[in-house]
Amino acid sequence: MKKIITVVGARPQFIKAATLSRQFKLLGIVELIIHTGQHFDTNMSDVFFEEMEIPKPAYQLSINGLTHGAMTGRMLEGIEAILINEKPDGVMVFGDTNSTLAGALAAVKLHIPVIHVEAGLRSFNMQMPEEINRILTDRISNVLFCPTDTAIDNLQREGFDNMPITIIKNGDVMQDAALYYAAKAEQKSDILKKINLPKFILATIHRQENTDSPENLKDIVQGLNAINQQTPVVVPIHPRTRNILAQMNINPEFKLIDPVGYFDMIMLLKSCELVITDSGGVQKEAFFFAKHCITLREQTEWVELVDNGFNILVGCNAMKLKNAFDYFKTKVSDFSIDLYGKGQAAERAARMILEF
Repeated sequence: MKKIITVVGARPQFIKAATLSRQFKLLGIVELIIHTGQHFDTNMSDVFFEEMEIPKPAYQLSINGLTHGAMTGRMLEGIEAILINEKPDGVMVFGDTNSTLAGALAAVKLHIPVIHVEAGLRSFNMQMPEEINRILTDRISNVLFCPTDTAIDNLQREGFDNMPITIIKNGDVMQDAALYYAAKAEQKSDILKKINLPKFILATIHRQENTDSPENLKDIVQGLNAINQQTPVVVPIHPRTRNILAQMNINPEFKLIDPVGYFDMIMLLKSCELVITDSGGVQKEAFFFAKHCITLREQTEWVELVDNGFNILVGCNAMKLKNAFDYFKTKVSDFSIDLYGKGQAAERAARMILEF
């Protein structure tokens, strides 16, 4: 019987991992989860695991609040000790966090096969810690599960065809998660009653280069204020960002609400007119729920959304943001196109893992 250790460090990774966990259970694969604690989240309670049907971590490392080097080093040490004790058949990591890189490094140095889910993504911006993590993790993995054709193209351009690495396009497990949890969100969430708006635009701002830059933040708020004059804008916002707005005397005219959980986020995505975000994951989730998206970044890993007209990159430029909003007001798109596997990504991956 195969034993897989899954390494995760943030709530979105748990949601992604849950899609594989359900398939592992069906196929008789034993899974143990290591939670590094990279993103300390008070909402990661027993209720979270029960509602999301996620296996509770077998190991909690509680490593957070450190510099990149200190955090990755301590994770590497902690994960290595667990792997030596458990002797798994493989280690599975997701995406591009410090936890992802630490898990992959610990495994490869012990000659344990590394499985990287969401492989091949590139922003081509080496200033982003995530870009460094994903490139290094791809290079030391044995199996790369890629969500898109673009991801495979990226790997081929980097010479991965000449390496002893298995590359598979399986689709995006986040689409699996979105479709699976959508019905549950209808029952669990009351966020629409709370905001009480018949029509609204959903916006999220969380990237450090936006929240910590007075110039960027002012431009984004200016653009959202202009849009809010036509259609109400709702922004779930972290208390830290709310404090920064107050300190900088930046005055949002749109609706700020407290951060929301996954079920609430699904309901906001399903019900909004348009999505504006600087998040990578939310760009895709907008597509999953048939919404156009404006991205507050200069690059995106999800270029197929831009290429197919579902997403426009505007950086932090208020004028570009308003122009993109005006463009999408009348645009009609066919969201039935299969870009991300239509909810079968986790099943494909799990069956391949069983065969390895």
